[in-house]
Amino acid sequence: MASTTLQYRDGDVSLKGVLVGSEMRTAGPAIVLFPDARGVGAHAIECAGRLAGLGYPTLVADLYGEGLLARDMTQAGELMRGLRADVDRWRARARAALEALSLQDGVDRSRLAALGYCFGGSTALELARSGAPLAAVVSFHSGLASPRPSDAANIKAKVLVCHGAADPLVSPAEVAAFKEEMGRTKVDWQLHTYGGAVHAFTNPEADNGGIPAFAYNEAADRRSWTAMLALLREAFASGS
Repeated sequence: MASTTLQYRDGDVSLKGVLVGSEMRTAGPAIVLFPDARGVGAHAIECAGRLAGLGYPTLVADLYGEGLLARDMTQAGELMRGLRADVDRWRARARAALEALSLQDGVDRSRLAALGYCFGGSTALELARSGAPLAAVVSFHSGLASPRPSDAANIKAKVLVCHGAADPLVSPAEVAAFKEEMGRTKVDWQLHTYGGAVHAFTNPEADNGGIPAFAYNEAADRRSWTAMLALLREAFASGS
């Protein structure tokens, strides 16, 4: 599947995302994909290719600038925390990617979705909380806490959260607070919990990091992907 570097900006920050499958003859749905805390990497680009192969052009967003890929998890954590520290800047960075995608030829602006992995999933949820014009939002093994939980009322999208039941990085209290937050809204939302799955369960590379909290789970990966595709079909059909 063809991919190109898409350059765009967030204020004075130069960003370089990867746009996969951008050639479309008629206007159709498209997806912005937020990668994990390491930045624009192989797992995110591979997932974008799978989505593009199904007819959904997908932009792998650059959250840090210049297409940066962290050299290790220590640097990834520093970059992630730096962006999370200012929720307005965090949301603006996500908005910049969505706007860049929406301006591409053949993209139907009424049928846009955002999804993300780990920190990218948290980013997709924050983009939704900002009131962005999205048809669907999907997060995989992400944090669920928000600096402004009451902003859930702004969400326009259908929401799917795919969560590992054994994820040690997301506490039961955080999950409960998210459910309470969403329950106070009229948002169409779902929370799928996969038994035995920990953090990063969709990423086969997770087993190579030597971090006990991270592990690939084939069943959870397959089931969450299927759930995502079902939601996208439903959301894009209703937005057409």
